[in-house]
Amino acid sequence: MNNMNHVIKLIKVRSLVMSISLFHLLTFSTLNISAANPANYEVVPLPQSIVMQKGEPFVLDDQVEILYDESLQREAEFLQQYLKEATRLNLQLVQKRAKKVRYIELAVSPNVKESEGYVLTVSQKGVSIHGGSAAGVFYGIQTLRKAVKEGSIMNPVVITDAPRFNWRGMHLDCSRHFFPVAFVKKFIDLLALHNMNRFHWHLTDDQGWRIEIKKWPKLISVGSQRTGTIIGTNSDIDDGIPYGGYYTQDEAREIVAYAAERHITVIPEIDMPGHMLAALASYPKLGCTGGPYQVGHYWGVYKDVLCVSNERVYQFVEDVLTEIMDIFPSEVIHIGGDETPTDKWQQCPKCQALNATFGTATTQNEEFSPLTSRLSPLQAHFTKRVFDFLTAHHRRALGWDEILDGSPQDAMIMSWRGTEPGAKAAETGHDVVMTPTTFCYFDYQQVEDTQFEPSRCGGFIPIEKVYSLDPAPDSLSVKAREHILGAQANLWTEYMTNEAMVEYQALPRMSALSEVQWTKPERKNYEAFKERLTRMTALFELYHYQYAKHLWPDRQMPSRWQF
Repeated sequence: MNNMNHVIKLIKVRSLVMSISLFHLLTFSTLNISAANPANYEVVPLPQSIVMQKGEPFVLDDQVEILYDESLQREAEFLQQYLKEATRLNLQLVQKRAKKVRYIELAVSPNVKESEGYVLTVSQKGVSIHGGSAAGVFYGIQTLRKAVKEGSIMNPVVITDAPRFNWRGMHLDCSRHFFPVAFVKKFIDLLALHNMNRFHWHLTDDQGWRIEIKKWPKLISVGSQRTGTIIGTNSDIDDGIPYGGYYTQDEAREIVAYAAERHITVIPEIDMPGHMLAALASYPKLGCTGGPYQVGHYWGVYKDVLCVSNERVYQFVEDVLTEIMDIFPSEVIHIGGDETPTDKWQQCPKCQALNATFGTATTQNEEFSPLTSRLSPLQAHFTKRVFDFLTAHHRRALGWDEILDGSPQDAMIMSWRGTEPGAKAAETGHDVVMTPTTFCYFDYQQVEDTQFEPSRCGGFIPIEKVYSLDPAPDSLSVKAREHILGAQANLWTEYMTNEAMVEYQALPRMSALSEVQWTKPERKNYEAFKERLTRMTALFELYHYQYAKHLWPDRQMPSRWQF
């Protein structure tokens, strides 16, 4: 009997302990959930549809696993990395489903009709990101990474999303100032964060040739180096300090592969027939006068250009483009075509003889004279030669809007001198990327008070101006709007001498641009965007990006001299 009483007492004690333990466990879990940070799905760029659902939240903890299709391994690894950075959770990657395990599931689904679209679904049981392609899954991952933070719970939701435009780009000029491979990769990561899919890489200009061409080695030994750089804005003072740098073909391929993993296509630009002084300094016989030439020291437009009547020039162009096409798999190759003075052509007997065969005299565009001759038959002749060569190799030529007149119908136009040239091109059947100076030149200052501005290029483009751009307004015909591929912003680096300055000029305006590129106009609201942007800056700081802080008066602005 005593033994029986002892057993009964022991059972009662154990029951009490279990009850207390269960109470503490439930209380702890409840407290954790109530104290957690709810995921905020209103991110930058804003998804097209966010529909909250009824039910209990999904708790994002270290018991969650990432379930993925074999074809999505790299995307699964990105999600694992992003969540570890944002939440400190290191989730396991698995390819087989198990009972009683909560998952974030990644899959390509035929039910998602748009290739870059995705559906992100959250319920108490799990999270799924289904994309129309691996790229769509990747963009769903971007939304998830921006929605959660440490201690997050995820309320039930269905997000259905796809981009407005196919071309969502950023440009970086590495000719005026050279940036190492590591920074170019960091810049590409910034594009990925903003759902962008085109990296326009400006590799050549008067002030430096930055890409190795093995058939023409002096482009690197001579063209990549200048003996000095002007000091300040609108100055003629040369610092006399040698400056240079270039990317080997292997380094360029490394960057192409890095971007491709993030579903970003690298668009190389070889700017011609103007902006070629670095090439002329390397090979003087490519010019009308034979030189001597010197790699450019100052900014602006030089009158020395490729001699379009010289057949050796076309051999040079074809050799360069052949190696460029071998490095860059992009269907599109940017051939420049902007700001081409005709002075040297007018003084060159061979160019004038060639021009006479077209039955018309060289004309000057009144608006841009003497800097460029958009109507010049000589430039049209050069553009067509380059275009035909690329077409024969199954590539498409893209040029600045100066090539519009006289260019083949299939040529793509990048509209920089406002939106009007792009509108004209689209109405006549050309595919167009909008990058107007008045909205998209991020080398322009972003605040009127310049005491903190590191770049003194001139011009003023505040973030609200960027946000207001509509690349395909209703004023265009339906047919023309179909030819507007998208938009990008340009970072010309004459006055950006280091990486921090590039980041500062890009951010946070790149965030505004991403919403122009991705979100439908009826969904856009600038005041709501600013609230979402505040959360976005936490990621800028997490990844150590410099950004302009004028929208947040309580945040310390760096001195201009700290860049």
